[in-house]
Amino acid sequence: MKVMPIEKREITTSRLVLGCMGFGGGWDQTPYTKEDILKAEKAIDAALSNGITMFDHADIYRMGKAEKVFGEILKSRPELRENIVLQSKCGIRFADGKNPKRYDFSKDYILDSVDGILNRLNTEYLDILLLHRPDPMMEPEEVADAFETLKRTGKVRHFGVSNMSSSQIQFLNAYCSEPMIVNQLNMSLKQIDWVEQGVLVNQNEGTGVNFPDGTIEYCRLANVQIQAWASLANGIYSGRSIDNPSESELATIELVKKLALEKETSAEAIVLGWLMRHPAMIQPVIGTTNPERITKCQDAIRQAELMTREEWYSLYIASRGNTLP
Repeated sequence: MKVMPIEKREITTSRLVLGCMGFGGGWDQTPYTKEDILKAEKAIDAALSNGITMFDHADIYRMGKAEKVFGEILKSRPELRENIVLQSKCGIRFADGKNPKRYDFSKDYILDSVDGILNRLNTEYLDILLLHRPDPMMEPEEVADAFETLKRTGKVRHFGVSNMSSSQIQFLNAYCSEPMIVNQLNMSLKQIDWVEQGVLVNQNEGTGVNFPDGTIEYCRLANVQIQAWASLANGIYSGRSIDNPSESELATIELVKKLALEKETSAEAIVLGWLMRHPAMIQPVIGTTNPERITKCQDAIRQAELMTREEWYSLYIASRGNTLP
């Protein structure tokens, strides 16, 4: 039986990850409320009751409030910490009046960021730290120094990246004593360029940047866990209303609905199951805070096992306009 690369490292067996970007209220400096904490706690409990024990954060989510809200829950329920896997990301810096939006993989910024993450989450360590998108100004020696410090001091146990090509990962690995074990990519039944061309599509605010170097294949060879963000395709195939849907979107919506009815499952389980059926053992990150929807996602594990090659291709062809490349 195949297992995820991350499972081979005995980090987690959670096939799904709950993304915590929706925790903490608005994307502003407005303080979070008791209702925000309660909403997050209900989502966490729904995840745990459905076998999801891995949680994904980033220091920028809700301007830091997502981590703070999660930290409030850990503070009140400290027994949770040893039963979950916590992952967070750093490296994105927002525009601040004097400076533009930018990426920052400098040693000091990484170390300061992790201290902030740990403080907000009310934890002494992260299971995994990801670099949040590529930094063109990266000095790999600085990253390596930062990672060695974090590992030595027990603040971070493992490291990874997001939205990086195979060559970028190999470049980092050449300098770091700890290999990158995760690559988080934009992947879904809607975002299918990675299937069509064997390339990574790094969508930065809607602009696709292609890296035609076999990123998926490299991750499989190197036992790098591929995680899929936006894995539910923003809900367009599972009930979300959209304006002026394309023919391929309409066809895919109908096919997902048909398969879900035949298999007595949810549309969410079909959409995620399609991703998880891929031999790369992709680990979807689901970004919903709705307990009911979290529960609907759980059957994706079974649907991935049951999905035939023909069903997989039917969904793939429908989503790309009824043609094969």
